[in-house]
Order: sequence, then C-alpha cells, then structure tokens
Amino acid sequence: MNKFTNCSPPCNLISMSCGCNEAPPPLLIQGVAQFNRGEFFEQHETLETLWRTESRDVRYLYQGILQIGIAVYQVKRRNHHGAVYMLTRGTHHLRPFAPQCQSVDVKDLLVQAAHLLGAVRQLGPNGLSRFDWSRTPHVRLVNTGQRI
Repeated sequence: MNKFTNCSPPCNLISMSCGCNEAPPPLLIQGVAQFNRGEFFEQHETLETLWRTESRDVRYLYQGILQIGIAVYQVKRRNHHGAVYMLTRGTHHLRPFAPQCQSVDVKDLLVQAAHLLGAVRQLGPNGLSRFDWSRTPHVRLVNTGQRI
C-alpha cells in the first residue's frame, strides 16, 4: 500500500496537492541551513517540528532530509548500525519526491546519500573513524543552483 494517500494523483507522481510546487517553508530553509553547516542534531529538531505539524504527504520530504542528517550524526558518533538504518529510512522517504520538491534537489541528495551509504558500508562498524568528511552530503536548492 502506498503511504502517500493525501495526494491525488499519488505523490510519487509529484502533484501540486502534495505541496511540492510550493516555496519551501521557513522552517525547511532553517533546517537545511543547519544541515549544511553540519548542525545535524539541530536540523533534526527544526525539521521534526515541521514534519510533525504538516498533515500532507510532503511531511515525508522533511522526515527524509532529517534522517539523512541524523545518519551523518551517527557517523560522527561512530554508530555504524544507526548510520545505515537512518540512510536507508531517509532515502526511502525521499524517493517519491525526486527529482525535486519545494526547491530541494531531492535527486542530488539521494545520490549523495547513496555514496555516503556505500562509504559507511565499506568502512564497516570499526572503520567510521576513517570517514572522509569531504563526502558529507549537502542539500541543494534547485531554483538557485546554490546550497543553502
């Protein structure tokens, strides 16, 4: 069963009723800026507030972004299982919103998350201390071509 029920047609077809064609709300901009500054715990708090108050399916966009951020936080904590789990969940939530939603380049974030997951798996549970931090994902805005 498709979890995207508030949209007609389903959100994986990216309809206007999902909210994807809307401008990003201020809390999304704030959370993405925190994400891109490496403030992963803080971005979680900000995007969770947005996710919990949104009733439409676009809430899963917010949840997916925050879970990718928490995955990076788990890498910093050297929690291999937590990083893999959050990357898997986060990408699952983001996929229906690709290629873009609310100016977020979802496709690009999915590619970055896949690279991160590959690196985390390759390093294994005992190798996260060797993670190359230049591979940290960033969220990019589609309409400006810039990272927030």
